[in-house]
Amino acid sequence: MFEHGAERFAVGTLLFLVLEVIAFITIFNVVMKVRSAAGAWAWAMSILALPVVAIPLYWILGRQIFLGYQDRLTEARKANEELFRQLSVTLEPYYATLDEGQRYYTGVLEMLSERRFTRDNEICLLVDGDATFDAIFASIEEARHYVLVQFFIVKDDSLGNRLKDLLIRKAGDGVQVCFLYDEIGSYRLGRRYVRELEAAGVETSRFHSTKGPSNRFQVNFRNHRKIVIVDGLTGFAGGLNVGDEYLGLSRKFGPWRDTHVRIVGPAVLSLQMVFLGDWYWATHRVPELNWTAVAEADGTRCGGADMTVLTLPTGPVEAVEGGTMFFLNAINRARERLWIASPYFVTDESVRAALVLASLRGVDVRIMIPGKPDKRAPWLATFSYLAEMEAAGVGVFRYLDGFQHQKVVLVDDAWAAVGTANLDNRSMRLNFEVSIVVVDRAFATEVAAMLENDFARCRRAPATEYTGRPVWFRLAVRLARLASPIL
Repeated sequence: MFEHGAERFAVGTLLFLVLEVIAFITIFNVVMKVRSAAGAWAWAMSILALPVVAIPLYWILGRQIFLGYQDRLTEARKANEELFRQLSVTLEPYYATLDEGQRYYTGVLEMLSERRFTRDNEICLLVDGDATFDAIFASIEEARHYVLVQFFIVKDDSLGNRLKDLLIRKAGDGVQVCFLYDEIGSYRLGRRYVRELEAAGVETSRFHSTKGPSNRFQVNFRNHRKIVIVDGLTGFAGGLNVGDEYLGLSRKFGPWRDTHVRIVGPAVLSLQMVFLGDWYWATHRVPELNWTAVAEADGTRCGGADMTVLTLPTGPVEAVEGGTMFFLNAINRARERLWIASPYFVTDESVRAALVLASLRGVDVRIMIPGKPDKRAPWLATFSYLAEMEAAGVGVFRYLDGFQHQKVVLVDDAWAAVGTANLDNRSMRLNFEVSIVVVDRAFATEVAAMLENDFARCRRAPATEYTGRPVWFRLAVRLARLASPIL
């Protein structure tokens, strides 16, 4: 009996020492790699207090840099020097020269994205699912050479099968079709759906967010982009995924409020480069694409031409947090009006402080969020900010006519952005996103009218939504706020 006890003690001691070593290695990794001091302290204290739980959680959820992606892009550039030279040559005549006012608002975004604004573009605002998918499907119908499709979520339902059948038909007509999806966002997409595409000649791939030994357990990263490109001439980006609920057919959510844009002009090639980077990461292949820019000269499709546009990709691959910088620039540069529509409002202190400061200096700051949740934790976390926002005069509005999912930013009457980035930590730090930034007063006016119509379907959220609730609800809100870095 004594010998068995000694053996158990020795095994227990060995396991304890192994756990201590792993904890030390993990804390060292936390100190060296977690960007914020608050985040590093939170992880370190959790690992010390509950190592058995916190250590695996950190290695799955804790890292904020997606390793290998930039190296793969550098590899692609070296292997395809002529392609990138051709792209530079074809875009250079369309580079826009920003005036002093435009540089004040958006000049930093060129440095942030390492891209240039281009002129001679036309951006069509697509409001809600029917308008968006009617335009996307009509454009795909006209494809002569290739179609590039990338979505975060694709569902095997009525809309998903309409897309699948159309892509299969175009592939049968000899059109090259590339189909890229995020395997985490599309976790319910059955293998049968993909096999049918592949059998018809469609090139398909998951994004492979766990690709490479360093990313093996990092399921916290997402490719949240939604991109469609036809022949390098027409592009689409925005908030809509592929599923019946995005057409307002969900019994749970009812009407679905979302915004997409249709792009014609040189900016399409910049958006095509974003797709190509993701495709190369996933497949290690460069498809044969059109890299000749065509200006949208007359503006007959949407009523306006010669728009100045920047395609702004952000993601967890940059030394600078591009998503955070995008929102901070918008907030800090606003003089009269800052309106943001997002399904989530879960941010860090820097963004909330910037919102408060903007309101205190007289900017009309409004944030539109859903009235009903699709995800419980981020919805709860939002309640914790209401008192702070109300005290500073920031208006937080809950959309009541269905579910509000659009991702739109409007700054003064100077510029607007439509894309995939939410006002949350995930979009700012963990997701691959893309925003279409349009410096055009007519477009900003159109976005303002659209948002005014949305605000008419909202009610302002008072601080009492949090302060007047029972203690158990407030505790749940505070716990959700603690988890906000990964929500």
